[in-house]
Amino acid sequence: MSDFDSNPFADPEAANPFEDPSVQQATTRNQSGLDDYNPFADGGRTQATNGPKAIPPPPKAAPGPAPQPAVMRPTEAPPAYTPTPAQSISTDDLQKRQDELERKAAELQRKEQEMRNVQFNSRQNNWPPLPKCCPLGPCFYQDFSVDIPLEVQRIVKILYYLWMFHACVLLLNILGSLAYFISSGSIKASSGAGVTFGLSILFGVLFTPCSFVCWYRPVYKAFRYV
Repeated sequence: MSDFDSNPFADPEAANPFEDPSVQQATTRNQSGLDDYNPFADGGRTQATNGPKAIPPPPKAAPGPAPQPAVMRPTEAPPAYTPTPAQSISTDDLQKRQDELERKAAELQRKEQEMRNVQFNSRQNNWPPLPKCCPLGPCFYQDFSVDIPLEVQRIVKILYYLWMFHACVLLLNILGSLAYFISSGSIKASSGAGVTFGLSILFGVLFTPCSFVCWYRPVYKAFRYV
């Protein structure tokens, strides 16, 4: 049975590694060094008898002078300030611009006031400006400051003056035809002058309101929503 209990793979001549004299000497030296170390003796600076010596800290360097901020000294004087032509605006120009802005602001304020008044009061027709004694009343409402934006009021006014010029030409045509009819002496000339006078009246009565309704009034309405 002793043959079966033994390890067949073990080396019968192998020695215990902890029995080596060098290993035992090293373990004994470390154990004795730890036993002699007392951290509370001599202000905590006592070390083991065989332990390594403490390395003193390096000496502190002497503090140097405080650094001074860098100061930039200009080598040349700055150039003299010269205003540009855009900046050299006279007092008259500034006053002129101020007056124009005040005029536009007053016009806008008046227009807003009129629009607020229109919201509460129904707009009454004011064109053509007929006298109160006339049985016929105005047919249209026209006010450039209320209906037309400020930027295009000048254009609409020019178109209105152009229509008035057209109406004046038709009126002068009637007066010229009347003078021609009166100045004609013979019956044949009078008949031709009468036809001319009648056509001038027809053209004046027909083309004056038609040009206003079919030409000027659509332009006026178109510029209201610009």
